[in-house]
Amino acid sequence: MTNTNKRGSAVLEGGFWFFVMLVPMLLGYIMLTLVVGLAGIGGGLLMIPPAAYYLRWLADLRRKKVRQWRGIEIPRPYRAEPEFGPGFAGYWQRIRFHGTDPAFWRDGAWVATDPVVGAGLAVVPIGLVLEGLYGIVISAMWSVFVDHGFNDWFGFVHVHHGNDGMRWAPAALGVLEIALGFAVAPKMLEWHARWSRVLLAPTPAQVEARMKHLTQTRADAVDTQAAELRRIERDLHDGAQARLVAMGMHLNAASQLMQQDPEAAQKLLMEARDSSAKALSELRDLVRGIHPPVLADRGLVDAVRATALDSPLEIDVHAEVPGRLDLPLESAAYFAVSEVLTNVAKHAHASQAWIDMRVVGGLLKITVSDNGIGGADADKGSGLHGIERRLATFDGILALSSPPGGPTVVTMELPCVSSSPKTSSSSGTA
Repeated sequence: MTNTNKRGSAVLEGGFWFFVMLVPMLLGYIMLTLVVGLAGIGGGLLMIPPAAYYLRWLADLRRKKVRQWRGIEIPRPYRAEPEFGPGFAGYWQRIRFHGTDPAFWRDGAWVATDPVVGAGLAVVPIGLVLEGLYGIVISAMWSVFVDHGFNDWFGFVHVHHGNDGMRWAPAALGVLEIALGFAVAPKMLEWHARWSRVLLAPTPAQVEARMKHLTQTRADAVDTQAAELRRIERDLHDGAQARLVAMGMHLNAASQLMQQDPEAAQKLLMEARDSSAKALSELRDLVRGIHPPVLADRGLVDAVRATALDSPLEIDVHAEVPGRLDLPLESAAYFAVSEVLTNVAKHAHASQAWIDMRVVGGLLKITVSDNGIGGADADKGSGLHGIERRLATFDGILALSSPPGGPTVVTMELPCVSSSPKTSSSSGTA
């Protein structure tokens, strides 16, 4: 595409989207006004969640267009949304969550000021182009204009009877204006994009908090990996290694007794065979605990279904996961689900569990629910805190709803990217 075509596209897109967005932006401004104006009587508070979702949609649309127009990325500054409870209590949680989120109020400031900034930046190029076209029309239809009493100025040209010598001056001036509109359009769009970034991108304080969070989660990941290595070393030393040493001793003793006492030698060989079988079983369990073969070969959905089949509970698994995900993320999700199922089997006194896995808006969302007694608490050593640390390494979150008497619902969310076009979708009872 030539530079002229790019500039023409910038003029058309900038002007078009400014006018298209006027009504949605006006609606956002009205919602924000209601939130602030009715806050004193409580009505404004009730408007916060829908206003937050609407303003977020508008801001995401602007981020998308800025990326398409000028290649400028505007990161989303929003906090991860937890699982809210039912009824008015849950709605009040939404009010508090969004009302205390600085990103909501910055979106509001953007909605209130962007039409003014956009009028000064995005509309200037389209105005120059339209004015230039008007000048060309004046020159082409000069006689019609002046015969009907047109008496006005176009730039420095006075259009009226007796001024026929300047007939083509408006066209020449109009061509210059059109060229100027094409020339300044990309820069105007870039300024508009950078202005949008000022209010829609994370603040330095948010970036700093994000860096601290990442530092902490990476440290947790290193600690978890070190603990896992120590567990593997301990399991090898106390399990398979000890059995292999015993097997070697039995074989050595059997070789010495082979001529003198064949019956005793045969007995030692049988014990060595049992030790080798047990060592092999322990090694397989150890490998399965590190990374199950079914997870590596067939992916997250089939690995979770295999775990559900081994569980003493009746488990229904429903999944809508498009293709394979990144292997580290699949591993984290698999072990998180396995740990939740272990907790259910040990503590929930449940007979049934349900697992729902799906990818929505770039998030892998996993919900595990059961028909147990409830009362689970992540702060009381139920294993959920360890799952939170595992998920946090991938910027994931865990939300727990477990009222006394049940049911318990564990929701986990992980940012994800599909690495294969193949879609894995399954549903069934294990």
